[in-house]
Amino acid sequence: MTDDADPYLWLEDVTGERALDWVRARNAETTAVLTGGERFETTKSRLLEVLDADDRIPYPRRRGAYLYNFWQDSAHPRGLWRRTTLEQYRTASPEWTVLLDVDALAEAEGENWVWKSASVLKPGYDLALVELSRGGADATVVREFDLRTAEFVAGGFSLPEAKSRVSWIDEDTVYVGTDFGEGSLTTSGYARVVKRWRRGTPLEDAVTVYEGKPEDVTAYAYRDHTPGFERDLVGRFPDFFTSEEFLLNADGSLTKIDVPEDANVDVHREWLLVTLRSDWATGGTTYRTGSLLAANFDSFLAGERDLTPLFVPDEHTSLSGVAWTRNHLILIKLADVKTRLEVLTPGADGWSRAELPGAPEVGSADVIDTDPDHSDEYLLNVSGYLQPATLLRGEIGGGLEELRQAPAFFDAAGLTVEQHFATSDDGTKVPYFVVRGENANGPTLLYGYGGFEVSLTPGYSGGLGRGWLEHGGTYVVANIRGGGEYGPAWHRAALRENRPRAYEDFAAVAKDLVARGITTPERLGMQGGSNGGLLAGVMLTRYPELFGAVVSQVPLLDLSRYHLLLAGASWMAEWGDPDNPDDWSYLKTFSPYHNVHSGTKYPPVFFVTSTRDDRVHPGHARKMAARMVELGHSPYYYENIEGGHGAAADNAQRAYMSAIVYEFLLRTLS
Repeated sequence: MTDDADPYLWLEDVTGERALDWVRARNAETTAVLTGGERFETTKSRLLEVLDADDRIPYPRRRGAYLYNFWQDSAHPRGLWRRTTLEQYRTASPEWTVLLDVDALAEAEGENWVWKSASVLKPGYDLALVELSRGGADATVVREFDLRTAEFVAGGFSLPEAKSRVSWIDEDTVYVGTDFGEGSLTTSGYARVVKRWRRGTPLEDAVTVYEGKPEDVTAYAYRDHTPGFERDLVGRFPDFFTSEEFLLNADGSLTKIDVPEDANVDVHREWLLVTLRSDWATGGTTYRTGSLLAANFDSFLAGERDLTPLFVPDEHTSLSGVAWTRNHLILIKLADVKTRLEVLTPGADGWSRAELPGAPEVGSADVIDTDPDHSDEYLLNVSGYLQPATLLRGEIGGGLEELRQAPAFFDAAGLTVEQHFATSDDGTKVPYFVVRGENANGPTLLYGYGGFEVSLTPGYSGGLGRGWLEHGGTYVVANIRGGGEYGPAWHRAALRENRPRAYEDFAAVAKDLVARGITTPERLGMQGGSNGGLLAGVMLTRYPELFGAVVSQVPLLDLSRYHLLLAGASWMAEWGDPDNPDDWSYLKTFSPYHNVHSGTKYPPVFFVTSTRDDRVHPGHARKMAARMVELGHSPYYYENIEGGHGAAADNAQRAYMSAIVYEFLLRTLS
């Protein structure tokens, strides 16, 4: 289907009246069927209780002497940015100092503000660059905020709405990449030009320090504020998985950090860490894909290649992440998708290593914060499918202190967690988790993502428990290729022309569930969002016989035009370039919009998206639904007018969006 032959291009006009009239009509059709019933209303209110619960864990982030937190509840749906001390945080009812009330700000300014982030200036922690979004979009406005007075700085650093990158250099200077006018953005819509901007001067007088290329994803600059190791770095992302980084010298010259372009680099004090996405032959040694290497930063820039492997993967393990404390390095590893923790310590005789306590046998342990400039403190969040989150605080070499325990939002009695392995079409063993009770006749929901090296690890969800498990539902998570569960090779196995491997993996899990007697195709639903929404679209069009229902949320579905819409160009390294005939030759075979037909029996499908999603264009879901209606099918469709890529801007919207999906699944599969 070419653009000329696409009768639904008008639905790509995000806020056009004709398109929005179509959206409102589809929303009305769906809500008339799915909402208003007793089960829907009860589910919605019970999900909102979870989201607004006062005894949720207020996850903190340390900045100097304070622990900062962003909090939303029924009284503050847009949220409070606040802080307290560790001593107060340890108490049952900490005293919080509110820095910014987003609800009050939105009301005072007549804007639909949604909190995005704040960058606080080290080492004093007195100033912040606050980012706010209209309606949940990725584009933000930036304003300088004084943490001493809890007020925005009059005449301070400020940027209008754009997909900006901004970071502190010092109290009077920032690095800024934003929409400076024609030619300043990449084809993906992100900053191509990075400038140094001095306080009190017009933005147009900011001095360019680095430029990427128009076809890059984005360019960036930042200052490492580590005391005694201050340095400035700049770089660019040619595509989603490659980067080129330089040390920015005082005279403006650049010294390249000469690692493979698909490697990740991390600089801490005197150390350079390199995480490999492909094999690297250097200094007479070949290092394996997925390895973590360490070198002295200055020596490496001087040409030495004395690299120490800190982690080398095997067929069962991968590196999920790293976190520095002042004197140690924490490794977060996955062993068949279960978290394992290790602490490494550099010394005169090399790196020593030891296990770090805290990880569950089956579950996840995430290092959510450390204090790398000052101490060996770390905060660890531990959870599992049936294990509510626990927030632990430790210091390397010491014990673990429980700071917070999240409540249990559903009764897990009689529920079990199992891990199985399905065999994909090419013989690959694909792991998946099953959470279920004793009800063998209940519906089953299979969830997947399979892209961008994202790993799906076990974690607790009160909403899932109340909306699905308590209704006798079985929940399954498939760890298909395209994700990062077994490192970069697991991801690369489903890139571009190999994308169908991810879809074959997911279908294999669906078949395995039936073969094991866990469910039947009529009682099996599947759900995915964003890249997982594309997965859902492919399951609908390529494997309709395997499922009794499909939910496709904030999806990509038209692979002929995704690169022309919003941030789509940044994902061509994942799927391919539709304008390249060789790439389109395989993309067209699984693009859902091009593979839906009349006369084919499809399971009931629900498309969910957001008008304010400025990452994945809502036109994908709109056009797919319209095309299906034209061909004689009856898809469900709901588009939140707010919400961004998360499809909801506050807890009430989140509860509504989840409840309507659960209602669809329960009605269809029960």
